[in-house]
Amino acid sequence: MKKWLLTVLFGTAIVLAACGGDEGGTDEQQDSGDNATEESSEGGSVDSAAAEEVFESNCASCHGADLSGGAGPDLTQVGSKYSADEIADIIKNGKGSMPAGLVSGDDVDLLSSWLAEKK
Repeated sequence: MKKWLLTVLFGTAIVLAACGGDEGGTDEQQDSGDNATEESSEGGSVDSAAAEEVFESNCASCHGADLSGGAGPDLTQVGSKYSADEIADIIKNGKGSMPAGLVSGDDVDLLSSWLAEKK
């Protein structure tokens, strides 16, 4: 009887631990989490998770998932070369072999602010 009770309690603990609600994880996970918001150089804030999603959907195939380049140039330090406005202009109008209009609307501002932080 004791083994059965211990087995049920242990199994319940495992199920609860695996299915328990995630309220954001540890402080370390929250600091580098997907929903991180970073201060931009212009004093505003950038939703990094949203910007990374836009980048992954529209830019990563040429610039690499880690911004290191590929068919397109390396963007790991693009913010040290261009301002957010200049990056937005490149995104809207294209440059070199990059076509214009791959990203539009508010996503342009989000993406350009996020990339401008890469220094």
